Amino acid sequence: MKTKNPLLYVGLIATLIFSAGPIYFMLVMASRTNNEIVSLPPPFWVGGKLSSNVNRVFDNPDVLFGQALLNSLIVALVATVCVVLTSSLAGFAFAKLKFRGRNAMLLFVIGTMMVPVQLGLIPLYMLMTKLGLSGGLESVTLPFVVAGFGVFMMRQFAEQAIPDEMIEAARVDGASTFRIFFSIVFPALRPAAAVLGLLTFMERWNDFLWPFLTLDAEHPTVQVALSRLSSGYYSDQSLIMAGTLVGTLPLVVVFIVFGRQIIGGIMEGGLKA
Repeated sequence: MKTKNPLLYVGLIATLIFSAGPIYFMLVMASRTNNEIVSLPPPFWVGGKLSSNVNRVFDNPDVLFGQALLNSLIVALVATVCVVLTSSLAGFAFAKLKFRGRNAMLLFVIGTMMVPVQLGLIPLYMLMTKLGLSGGLESVTLPFVVAGFGVFMMRQFAEQAIPDEMIEAARVDGASTFRIFFSIVFPALRPAAAVLGLLTFMERWNDFLWPFLTLDAEHPTVQVALSRLSSGYYSDQSLIMAGTLVGTLPLVVVFIVFGRQIIGGIMEGGLKA
């Protein structure tokens, strides 16, 4: 039996401190007044103004923070479900189905990953305007229901995790392609789907540039609302920190609730592969 290495625990504790440090600092600043934030030395303990600062965030009529949280949740959930479903279907097709032009189409999908997002903002904005979707939540949802990275990721996982013999046996039993996908393929892809869903949810929740360009004042997302909190000649730091804390909590909850399942799914998928 191997002896326990104290350096391992020191490294883990240091990693925990550096990882949770910014969140704790944000909590401390969100619970203080502006004068306390800029004082020297800065405060290191949670104060008593957290609830009042959070209430000021939601009561701000120019920010619509409650509506922004709901909008971000809708956009992130819809995009996550669509990306996981479309990527799983396309990944299965590229990995296990034989059809003409498969390799060329896969190269095209991979090529879309090499194009910077900034290059597509202007034509995408023009397209949303012509379709009459600019300003609404549809404009920040529809362009991201398919992801090239997700297709490539699910294709790689399906190639290794799903034996060809299992698919052939299902075809011999008379199962259709969609029946094979939903009964055999997708359950085997759940570990990768969980990771892809988490990454997609985080990406859409944290997206700022495209929502800032296309959404109107009545349909903000969390990141757009946070930018409004920090705009103006005078920045209320306690207000900004309180809004940032509230906007970060959904991501923390997702990690806490689904983190164990995602890690367990990855390990299970690795053992099966």
